[in-house]
Amino acid sequence: MYATRMERLGTETAFEVLARAKQLEKEGRNIVHLEIGEPDFDTPKFICDAAVDALRSGYTHYGPSAGLPEVRAGIAEYISRTRGMEFDAENVVVTPGAKPIIFFSLMACVNEGDEVIFPDPAFPIYESMVNFLGAKPVPLRLREENAFGVDVEELASLITDKTRFLILNSPANPTGGTIGKKDLEAIADLVRDRDLFVLSDEIYSRILYDGEHHSISTFPGMKDKTIILDGHSKTYAMTGWRLGYGVMNRELSAHVTRLMTNSNSCTNLFVQRAGLAALEGPQDEVTAMVAEFRRRRDVIVDGLNAIPGFSCLRPEGAFYAFPNVKALPISSRELARDLLDEAGVAALSGTAFGAAGDGYLRFSYANSVENIETALSRIHQHLVEKSLAP
Repeated sequence: MYATRMERLGTETAFEVLARAKQLEKEGRNIVHLEIGEPDFDTPKFICDAAVDALRSGYTHYGPSAGLPEVRAGIAEYISRTRGMEFDAENVVVTPGAKPIIFFSLMACVNEGDEVIFPDPAFPIYESMVNFLGAKPVPLRLREENAFGVDVEELASLITDKTRFLILNSPANPTGGTIGKKDLEAIADLVRDRDLFVLSDEIYSRILYDGEHHSISTFPGMKDKTIILDGHSKTYAMTGWRLGYGVMNRELSAHVTRLMTNSNSCTNLFVQRAGLAALEGPQDEVTAMVAEFRRRRDVIVDGLNAIPGFSCLRPEGAFYAFPNVKALPISSRELARDLLDEAGVAALSGTAFGAAGDGYLRFSYANSVENIETALSRIHQHLVEKSLAP
């Protein structure tokens, strides 16, 4: 009765765990939420004010499918300034959230049977979309011993004549790992002359604790081959506003715009105006948010490493801790389930992010230090009560 392609469509486990946690709260349980990848800060007031002003000014109708011209120009200026190369409005497509850029760019570039290389563990929607389109998913293993970075030699071994798309994510979900400039340059050398596109997911580019963010698009010959994915959800605490964008070559931009026309018509206009205000306005609240995330990172990583059976690298960006729990006599999937049901701590099994996530948990530290410390205490107590600690 239903299309068989639906059997190939995955999901995002974080929302399923969130729903389960909310149900437990309705039943009277106290839950510490470390499952959802959402800043716990409010959207800065000046951004909200810009949305209200836009509403009152009549930004309540249809708009161009690719986005308002002034918003596309503002995004192009921002990306040009932060990536150190020139883009214009025609390179930009504005979408309701960043996920459509994943979907639309794959739809526009990949045929059935083509191969798509994506990181593992990684944001689960990558693999879900590849499977949905009937392409062949080719996971690129990210290893803890390599700080969850990309092994360029391993990547080279995965590329074939059928490879049409490569997905990179730095800083990364769920590991917090980054891809350094030297490795990005090597990847660019590897793919520059091949018939493929690179989707560079840079949604966490502003949530970086040390050094500078680098984009593969900046290396010679890569500008037209790269789709930069970015948006407002993480940087400006605007998850519910649904505002993302892609920056790509003009020909691909036209294809993605047609997909927008056929699906969403356009992105909400007053939200676009608010997003423009976010890029052009003061950035001090972003700076303060990242500083607080750094403080929380150190609290949760130090706390996890003090728990017997846990071993956690210090993430370089994003707001996720990804501890290794292989020393425990329980699977990461079972442990995540028990921590929620019995200890009142909502987290995700690493398996929610791919096969290579087995043996790990993901904790989002987008929560207060007080709540993080409560969660750490509950985790330790749970392991002791269940005699799980080694």
